Amino acid sequence: MTNQTDDIEAPIRAFILNDILRNPDFPLTDDEPLITGGLIDSHALVEIAVFLEREFDVVVPDTELTPEHLDSVADMAQRVRREHAQGAG
Repeated sequence: MTNQTDDIEAPIRAFILNDILRNPDFPLTDDEPLITGGLIDSHALVEIAVFLEREFDVVVPDTELTPEHLDSVADMAQRVRREHAQGAG
């Protein structure tokens, strides 16, 4: 049985580790605060939003490019799931 929770988190985490932090060995957890923790800046957040849009076929409005909405891998995955659920309904 696959871990459905990780179906979204794993590619997000991999993108952040490999393309943003450029450190695949960094022990990034899903709840780690990326922006408020100082790991990424607003430019990196835009790159992540573009990745989310391409990888998961979602739209991330500019108004959601904030720590309140996308400060962790878990927040990003929740955003993707919410949009997919709205599209399926």
